[in-house]
Amino acid sequence: MKTPRTKAVLFDFGGTLDYDGVAWADRFYPLYQEQGIDVPRPRFNQAFYTSDDGLPARFNLKGLSLENTLFLQVGEVIEILAPGRMDARDKVVRRFLGACRSHFKRNRPLLEQLAKRYRLGVVSNFYGNLDAILRSEGLADLFEAVADSGVVGAAKPEPGIFLHAIKALGANARECLMVGDSIARDMRGAEGLGMAHALINPGPGSCCEKAWTIKILPDLAGRLA
Repeated sequence: MKTPRTKAVLFDFGGTLDYDGVAWADRFYPLYQEQGIDVPRPRFNQAFYTSDDGLPARFNLKGLSLENTLFLQVGEVIEILAPGRMDARDKVVRRFLGACRSHFKRNRPLLEQLAKRYRLGVVSNFYGNLDAILRSEGLADLFEAVADSGVVGAAKPEPGIFLHAIKALGANARECLMVGDSIARDMRGAEGLGMAHALINPGPGSCCEKAWTIKILPDLAGRLA
């Protein structure tokens, strides 16, 4: 899939840079269960996305770190599901954040290696403070472009958010590789622009015949060798 014209590699954030192909809601659910907030999954999903979708409207997130963003998001979920259990917020956030940071540490050598050969960017459906989060986690120096849906005003799989990053990197879509964990958002969005794409999926299944499937992000090194 890589060609000599490949100039840039774009990454999703949640489930790609911070974990191995598992979305935030799927990661959070067992952490709440561990704290005794064990509700049916549909009820959890409703609370999670109520918090997640409305977070930028209810709070000033500008400049906010990942840790502080998580405290707000988790706090709102607990207020909906178990308002008397705010004591669980710290434990849920610490477990989630610890896993994120473990993956950031593991993935950084790969990103440093790729940054020597390609221009790197992040394309994410996020709250509008992804720049600040990358800085707070010591990753900002690796990426020349950040397309955050909360800033750009377009969300994956819409072409606008991808094109925002591509333009900032001085490339065109056919010179880029998109790496992400969502078929619907990352893979289909890239496919619609004629962009090469790689799916992170620790389980069975794949995106399409044209895409790579990798289990963890460091596997990308071998594919791009």
